[in-house]
Amino acid sequence: MSSLAPHKTSLEELCINTIRFLAVDAVQKANSGHPGLPMEAAPIGYTLFTKFLKHNPKNPKWVNRDRFILSAGHGCMLLYSLLYLTGYDLSLDEIKAFRQWGSKTPGHPEYGHTPGVETTTGPLGQGFANGVGMGIAQKFLAAKFNRLDFPVIDYFIYVICSDGDLMEGISHEAASLAGHLKLGNLIYIYLDNHITIEGDTALAYSDDVQKRFEGYRWHVQRVPDGNNTEEIEKAVQNAKSVLDKPSLIIARTHTGYGSPHKQDTSAAHGSPLGEEEVKLTKKNLNWPLEPSFYVPDEVLAYYRKEIGKGEQAEENWKTLFGKYQKTYPELASEFLRFFKGELNQEWRGKLPVFTSQAGSLATRQASGKTLNAIAPFLPFLLGGSGDLAPSTETLLKDAGDFSPERFDGRNFHFGIREHGMAGILNGVALTSPGFIPYGATFLNFLDYMKPSLRLAALQKLRVIYVFTHDSIGLGEDGPTHQPIEQLAALRATPNVIAIRPADANETAAAWGFAVQHQEGPVCLILSRQKLPILDQSSFSSAGNLGKGAYILTDSGENPQVLLMASGSEVQLILKALDILKQQKIQARAVSFPSFELFRKQQLEYRSSVLPPALKKRIAVEAASPFGWHEFVGDEGVILGLNHFGASAPYETLYEKFGLTPEKIAEQAIYLLNH
Repeated sequence: MSSLAPHKTSLEELCINTIRFLAVDAVQKANSGHPGLPMEAAPIGYTLFTKFLKHNPKNPKWVNRDRFILSAGHGCMLLYSLLYLTGYDLSLDEIKAFRQWGSKTPGHPEYGHTPGVETTTGPLGQGFANGVGMGIAQKFLAAKFNRLDFPVIDYFIYVICSDGDLMEGISHEAASLAGHLKLGNLIYIYLDNHITIEGDTALAYSDDVQKRFEGYRWHVQRVPDGNNTEEIEKAVQNAKSVLDKPSLIIARTHTGYGSPHKQDTSAAHGSPLGEEEVKLTKKNLNWPLEPSFYVPDEVLAYYRKEIGKGEQAEENWKTLFGKYQKTYPELASEFLRFFKGELNQEWRGKLPVFTSQAGSLATRQASGKTLNAIAPFLPFLLGGSGDLAPSTETLLKDAGDFSPERFDGRNFHFGIREHGMAGILNGVALTSPGFIPYGATFLNFLDYMKPSLRLAALQKLRVIYVFTHDSIGLGEDGPTHQPIEQLAALRATPNVIAIRPADANETAAAWGFAVQHQEGPVCLILSRQKLPILDQSSFSSAGNLGKGAYILTDSGENPQVLLMASGSEVQLILKALDILKQQKIQARAVSFPSFELFRKQQLEYRSSVLPPALKKRIAVEAASPFGWHEFVGDEGVILGLNHFGASAPYETLYEKFGLTPEKIAEQAIYLLNH
């Protein structure tokens, strides 16, 4: 067992051990949690929060604060202890209520739930990628707003990460891009403790982390003893001076530090130490056995100095910003609007209107036209794709490429790193509600990015996902690229709005909704193949898209059967309606771009679109039928795919899989006769 470094002052040792034993006591009281990480990382947390972090505990949303991320979110008692001690709105009673119903101290950090928590972490690697996104956002804002002698944006992003974070694939993707972009505002500290749940990391992990990150073009340092605060401080100071590379500090730490029987074992990772071991650990580190949750007065007084330091730092910044306002009034005004999340409304008038005379247009193409029509009027609408911009139609014209040479470029090139892209977008969105970040890929590759999309939904982040090549309609690329179950997965995820527009005008309306929506991610599900543009003079307006589903047309006053579809299949039900009309069968055609938006409507409206008495219903979608039963009812039928696709021209696939106007009409007639 390594000993406490002899150079530590008595007060410093008390400050560090206070963190440790708040964590130990909280986990023990809850009878669940992860004491090992807070015990090992306490010296690092203490050093960051009292020596480096530019923050104001009384204003956790100060725009020029440093960001701190605990990527290894299972060790959240480290963060909660620091937030309480330094004076955030987190009481000792909340620490005592760790992991209990209604407390501000849940089992993993949750953004928006606990003051001072910058992002929701726990799924390993996510915080790592979020930090890269925050670094990108900071560089963009500094390039956009800073002027000579006016560094109104000059903060750093600090991240504590673990072996598990570095094993997860998302960290590889994010680290590679961060090094390429020369994000010198990132300072990551890696807890090299050699322990995972199953035992020694040597069971499955023998990476040379230093060489790996040097290969990613990071600046790498080693601290042989994670208890040595002088060495930690020196390493962080060195990292701050390296402006053209992200920094990784590899600190050799000991999980469960101070526990006589559980230090350096997996037993300290995710379980309480146990009452007897708690006593032995307190004796070992010269800590009072009673009371639990003991905080020495001098320790609290020392940590609470962060309040005055933070208020002074913010006051100094306000003075600088006041001079900035006088020198650059228009820029300062834009700065304030941005951080409030305010949009000018000029962009709304720029949404294109497509005419049926224009012929057919893939919704991915309509999306690209819409995006470029509104982007000049939305300066913080920015994003990119997983190396698919020409296919997803997501390149912003004349907006520049984000790069070390041009940090104000609005086109992000994520490379073939879908998971990293999604985690990075979350970091951008977390920086300010003024950002409208988007990321694009083929719908089938949702599987590569789902964990980050789920966390965007959990945090209700304003992120737009552009998913193209949305069905078997992409044709010859075959079943490896044809999404079947992905739509159902999106629709099953809380706080996600999935929109599958039927034509170009619905696509423009979908962008109109997505830009304004601030309560979670919006997924635009777009076709590769061309689709007819519905005549707005013959059918209901695409402006109804925001209602989730709406009546396109009725072929008579008393519909006998109801046909509904999303996306590319809407054209099929319209043709089927014509077939039925020829046979004197009255039908209703409903465009159904979004389950989630339709559920939000009043019952009266929903009943007007789907009359309860009209029970003969057919839903058509070139995807899994899962989820449609809610709307077709007991007497309805769903025409979809319960199997994977195939490689062939898309017209052939629709015919072979029974998704044709003739088959739809045939099914309608069958329903009416049975």
